[in-house]
Amino acid sequence: MRFRVKSRNLTVHAVAGTHVVILGMNAPDEARKGLLGFAIQRTDHTEGETYWLQGMRTFKVTNPNPPDGVYFSTAENPIQDFLWSDFTAKTRHDYTYYVVGMRGTPKNYTLDAGTSVSIKVTTESDAAASQSVYFNRGVIGSQAYTRQFGDNNPQKFVGSEKAKAYAWLSRGLEEAMLAFIQQADNPRYALRAAVYEFGWDPVSAAFGDALRACKDVRIIYDARVPGGTKELENKKRVTEAQNQFKKHKLTGKTAAGEDVTVPRTENPSYIAHNKFIVLLDGGDPVQVWTGSTNFTESGIFGQSNVGHVVRDRAVAAKYHAYWQALSGDPAQKEIVASDELATPTLHKFPPPAGITPLFSPRADLAQLNWYATALENSTVLDCFTAAFGVNKVFFDVFTKPKKYLRYLFLEEWAVKKAAVVATQKALQKDPLVQVAVGATMRDGAVAGWAKELFNPLSAHVHYTHNKFALVDPLSDDPIVISGSANFSDASTQHNDENMLVVRGDTRVADIYLGEFMRMWRHHRFREIVSKNSAKGGAVEHNYLTPDDSWTDPFYRAGTVKYVQRETFA
Repeated sequence: MRFRVKSRNLTVHAVAGTHVVILGMNAPDEARKGLLGFAIQRTDHTEGETYWLQGMRTFKVTNPNPPDGVYFSTAENPIQDFLWSDFTAKTRHDYTYYVVGMRGTPKNYTLDAGTSVSIKVTTESDAAASQSVYFNRGVIGSQAYTRQFGDNNPQKFVGSEKAKAYAWLSRGLEEAMLAFIQQADNPRYALRAAVYEFGWDPVSAAFGDALRACKDVRIIYDARVPGGTKELENKKRVTEAQNQFKKHKLTGKTAAGEDVTVPRTENPSYIAHNKFIVLLDGGDPVQVWTGSTNFTESGIFGQSNVGHVVRDRAVAAKYHAYWQALSGDPAQKEIVASDELATPTLHKFPPPAGITPLFSPRADLAQLNWYATALENSTVLDCFTAAFGVNKVFFDVFTKPKKYLRYLFLEEWAVKKAAVVATQKALQKDPLVQVAVGATMRDGAVAGWAKELFNPLSAHVHYTHNKFALVDPLSDDPIVISGSANFSDASTQHNDENMLVVRGDTRVADIYLGEFMRMWRHHRFREIVSKNSAKGGAVEHNYLTPDDSWTDPFYRAGTVKYVQRETFA
């Protein structure tokens, strides 16, 4: 949801998702003279609390040696940026943000309140009627985690402490996944799932309970084990899923005599990469759970992931038909023809309004090229995630100069180490292409920052497993592309995948944008610190500037900060 308030010398534009509120501030050029930053006070009307929000930056003159991990009030150490995000917001809450331009002299805490505005904000519901979106925290390596749990592996906790840590990491993702499955609590309902990795006991148990309650649960799982260097890894993944099925009594038959588990073995060099569940009511498909989240410990609690629920009968029917086509373990040629017929490739831009599902494998790369075309047709802002490198069609888009911001969040610069330098050089040529790469704050990297825990839950992907792109998310007609496919050749032509293209839903776009910026800003800073500290020694505490010179780049036309201020405010 978007909110805006304006006074003569200060404008604040707020974008509220479920757990993130973005505030874009702006001020006339003459009003920035003497401006030391912004203090922000938050009133939580839902919980009856009012307090000044905090940050980790201080003025050197007042806090020359800040202790590790300590936060400071923005009333005394204001935010020196025109873009700020509240990452501690809660879903379905009413807030008032009191934003104050601070002036004066930092010494002896003699700051004065200047122009101020109050903006009332309501965060989105995480369980709306038509579409629900759930992001886990995806930041085991964070100051927030360290403050609550230390740099301790959550797997080593026991009892209530372990439950508390996992609930914090899930931030509603596991709870929503379980709740979706638990809807099938009597014979009126049925579940149809297609999964890649299947290894988290509570999810497996929920499917087992649903089977006993509704007598009709069927799960397609990836049982392909190609040879080569990853043969043992693939065998382990398949065995883990089969062990879960046995443990939770998912190996038998439905009431209709059909196999509960359906192995996908055809075309073993490809992968059945879906992560979706269809809920049927009286035999009719009515809801879909989809997104990037594997049904595993690492998927739900470790790397960043999203679960996306669609309560739309037409969309659910398409997913159910896709599931039925996959259940016969079809050969490549057969399933390609089925996918192309059921979900024709998008050729025109913009796409149809509403929700368009798209299934893979497909005959060619036309759909992948359309995703790239969509990003290139943006006019104000692009946001793009890539867990396994930037495909060449997107590489071509992001290396073309544009006059608007394009944010990329990557797990790593490139899958092949030999390509890292060339990728960095190409993607950093245009300063308006802003790239963040997954990173963790190592011990002593920045004075005043506590050591962070490197994600111990994920063997391969440690930071982001998301697969989504946002086209002009701040507009009145945004496009969200999200699902299981990695925006790659293989995910388009070879693997079993599903994607959603959602056009015109500002609520969905606001949630995705908030979570994207949360992850992007978190890792962007850590990557820069990691790069600088690798040169040797700790980086000095990132002190606040004691005068208004910090505002200069925000008012220098053409700079990244200038465009950022104009974009978000």
